[in-house]
Amino acid sequence: MKTRTLGFIGGGRITKIILQAFRNENVLFKSIDVFETNGEIAGKLHHSYPEIVLSELGQVAKKDIVFVALHPPAIMETLGEISEYISKDAVIISLAPKISIRKISEKLNAEKIVRMIPNATSFINQGFNPVCFAEAFPENEKQLLMKILYVLGKTFEVEEAKLESYAIVSAMLPTYFWFQWEKLEEIGQETGLSKKESEEAVKETMLAAIHLFYSSGLAKEEVIDLIPVKPIAEHEDSIREFFSGKLIPLYDKLKP
Repeated sequence: MKTRTLGFIGGGRITKIILQAFRNENVLFKSIDVFETNGEIAGKLHHSYPEIVLSELGQVAKKDIVFVALHPPAIMETLGEISEYISKDAVIISLAPKISIRKISEKLNAEKIVRMIPNATSFINQGFNPVCFAEAFPENEKQLLMKILYVLGKTFEVEEAKLESYAIVSAMLPTYFWFQWEKLEEIGQETGLSKKESEEAVKETMLAAIHLFYSSGLAKEEVIDLIPVKPIAEHEDSIREFFSGKLIPLYDKLKP
């Protein structure tokens, strides 16, 4: 990228996450413009990141790299609205599942289309972000763009057909567990630990348990067998069924 002007269509959570990742690593751009229709959200974003410029949709669409940070239902209509403003040399990065590169290209006269499934952990530059490039995307420019996206964390190229699976098992994954960690912290405090002691106990044990499960060299069954007492074992099958019952239908809805 010879020039690096950024545009964000949508100023919600994921835009905040990406802006914070750039700030953490002191990554600077010529300009960053954001289009957000909700005045309250736009105001909060600008307060947190005063370096951005709140702009009209057409102005944002003229930038060198344009992030489409919208939910799937709003994307197609918005793409139609920006088609006349998008430069042929612009890079379009869609952050949503469901809307395929083919559908995006039908709306825009652009070759440099990218899809990425972002992760909230990019807020601390530790994201796990699969990306897919349009077939027409110039090979010599891929690595230039990836250098920017690497700031978000682990960023890697995948087949487009796998993006929705990554949305289910990676992008949404923290939400399946955060509330459980919070509850365990509460139980720790109810049973005699201080808030700090309880948070440390849950955090350090959880991190170690992940390493044990994936890096010990033991089979998963052997890892599970290391702890003989399993207080919620009688509910495990129900929890497994709940995951399948909720996440598989959601995946089916997200598929292009």
